[in-house]
Amino acid sequence: MTGFALHLLRHGAPVQPGLFMGRTDGVPTTEGIDACARQAAGVGVRRLIASDKQRCARAAKAIGEAQGLTPTLDARWRELDFGSWEGQAASAIEPEALGRFWADPDLHPPPGGERWGSLAARVSDAIDALAPMDTLVVTHGGAMRAALHHLCGFDPHQLWAFDLPYGALLSLRIWRGDRPGAQIIGLRI
Repeated sequence: MTGFALHLLRHGAPVQPGLFMGRTDGVPTTEGIDACARQAAGVGVRRLIASDKQRCARAAKAIGEAQGLTPTLDARWRELDFGSWEGQAASAIEPEALGRFWADPDLHPPPGGERWGSLAARVSDAIDALAPMDTLVVTHGGAMRAALHHLCGFDPHQLWAFDLPYGALLSLRIWRGDRPGAQIIGLRI
């Protein structure tokens, strides 16, 4: 069984970086789009998917034009919905509430926001629906962590240790069958 490659590319920098942006459709910078296109330049894929948020969709469009692929937009690859924290910097959030969220994002989601389990479930559904062909997904840091949770079994505390800055490319090899699994084959920042 040879498996297939799944490359997860975090969108480039938005015009207003450093804010909680889940459902917020933040505008990407030209430099952020260009950084994503450079990261994807050496990645040979047959399918291109992106979150439907413009910071991902615009980068996917640029990548698709360079590689002769038409991106498919899929809302399951969106970031966690941060509820009332949307558009705020971490420093503007009450420290105890933010600490509870980082400690257990399922038990203590942002007020009015999405639970970690919901994000993990929709990303898992998106992964499980993939046909076995080399794929690049332009997505968000939270969705990338949810993919690692689903494919590699990392728990949320372990996932926060992964540094996934804007434009980070995470590559995995996926195996399906009697003993499905995944292996991290690269992280390029």
